Amino acid sequence: MFGIEHFFVFISAGLLLNISPGPDMIYVATRSSTQGKMAGIVSSLGIATGSLFHIIGAAIGLSAIIFYSSVAFQLIKWIGAGYLVYLGIKAILNAYKNVNTQNDALINKTKSLTEIYKKGILVNLLNPKVALFFMAFLPQFVDPASSYFTAGIILLGLLFNICGTAILIIVAYFFSKLGEWLTGRPLFHKVKSWVSGTVYILLGIGIATSEK
Repeated sequence: MFGIEHFFVFISAGLLLNISPGPDMIYVATRSSTQGKMAGIVSSLGIATGSLFHIIGAAIGLSAIIFYSSVAFQLIKWIGAGYLVYLGIKAILNAYKNVNTQNDALINKTKSLTEIYKKGILVNLLNPKVALFFMAFLPQFVDPASSYFTAGIILLGLLFNICGTAILIIVAYFFSKLGEWLTGRPLFHKVKSWVSGTVYILLGIGIATSEK
């Protein structure tokens, strides 16, 4: 159906790839452990939304522009890396702010989750390696001669994205529990902003130094 081939191989490979630690998983784990379960889940949904754009791009050929244009790849790579470094610096600076007022946290909760969702989209969308991955991986399981080639790419991409999002939500739940446990340790409050900020900066450096 839709020209899809070796479907069970795709499912197996997709599962293995999704459970392998990568920038998205590290990002969600950091959000969850420092900001709670909902922050991790919302980050997962943001990443899933960003992946949808990459999937559509792979299906209609936009990812090919990144693959064949070094300028486009470098531009998106540096924007994405810079954004992660910005998030890291911002998180570290938050360590010097008074964030212990519960009422302020409740007032800003909805706004914060919205911002976290948007940041999840950008973190994924500004990583050109994701676009190249979908362009290289998905076509292997669709007959190029099929008249449903584009539809097949999108369908497989959606299945991969759903599986990946489910795994990220599990990661969010696990690391939020870890964060709750650490919350009872006074030292955690002092270092969590530094830890999360450092992770974001390292992810940014990782993207900046990556090659096609």
